[in-house]
Amino acid sequence: MKAIAQDRYGSPDVLELREVDKPVVADDTVLVRVHAAAVNARDWHLMRGDPYLARLVLGLSGPKTKIRGTDFAGRVEAVGRNVKRFRPGDEVFGEVDGAFAEYVCAQDNTVEPKPAGLSFEQAAAVPLAGNTALMGLRDLGRVQPGQRVLINGASGGVGTFAVQIAKAFGAEVTGVCSTRNMELTRSMGADHLIDYTQEDFTRNGRRYDVVFDLVGNHSLTECRRALTPTGRLVLSGGGVSEGGSLIGPMGLILKGQVMSRFVHHQLLVLTATPSKDNLAALRELAESGKLTPVIDRTYPLSEVPEAIRYLEVEHARSKVVITM
Repeated sequence: MKAIAQDRYGSPDVLELREVDKPVVADDTVLVRVHAAAVNARDWHLMRGDPYLARLVLGLSGPKTKIRGTDFAGRVEAVGRNVKRFRPGDEVFGEVDGAFAEYVCAQDNTVEPKPAGLSFEQAAAVPLAGNTALMGLRDLGRVQPGQRVLINGASGGVGTFAVQIAKAFGAEVTGVCSTRNMELTRSMGADHLIDYTQEDFTRNGRRYDVVFDLVGNHSLTECRRALTPTGRLVLSGGGVSEGGSLIGPMGLILKGQVMSRFVHHQLLVLTATPSKDNLAALRELAESGKLTPVIDRTYPLSEVPEAIRYLEVEHARSKVVITM
């Protein structure tokens, strides 16, 4: 089968379209023929081996897992003997390492039926970004109806899901984005918009019950200024600015843990983990019309390097998707 693989860390130029062995289904796995996959910031971090500390786990000189990509949507080709939920031909979506390939083999507990009414491209856009938004707002932010929620980075891959999920939870949502993305953020359901090129949400005097920071362009102290006395700051994505290329998000985690002991605000660092239950929750939101994936651009499998370069350099709006 064809797949996008790499042997060493570096720029998108290290990614190659190769012929590799088709994965073999195991007892608790599902073999899926991939119809679409999504590009995430995680892909270029793994591609570059950034932060450097992560190479102790990922591989010192090059990634142990050669094939890039995480999110996928497609049709079941075969199932392991312990898998009872799926049959060949079922349309599914989920997360697995190696999604930039014609086939993937995923654990049963990281796959769910594809949301009815979504295309394969739309469904592939959901898993990692949707799960991050869901866990950040529901599990850490504990968003309740009527609360005021600010999403910093509202037009990005996670942000477009976060705005919609916060609205589904009954919150009053403020989206922070650039001038060119204000109409997109408004169309996602944001009640209020802040153009970060014109206004700093940490200095305008407004307060929020939950601030979900997906950018990391403000310090923890600055973000706390935007919180109510009992507000929650949920952090995801600001690791490089806090920890640099050496330790990345570990710097943010440590700083948040230390500071939270001395302030009355709750400073919470999100680590999203794959979950079939969360995929099911996202599917229900999509099927109810409360969640619609937004796709910025699509690329064929052979152009994954260009897709990652676009995401990394051009600050893509919403999601970038790979079609097979």
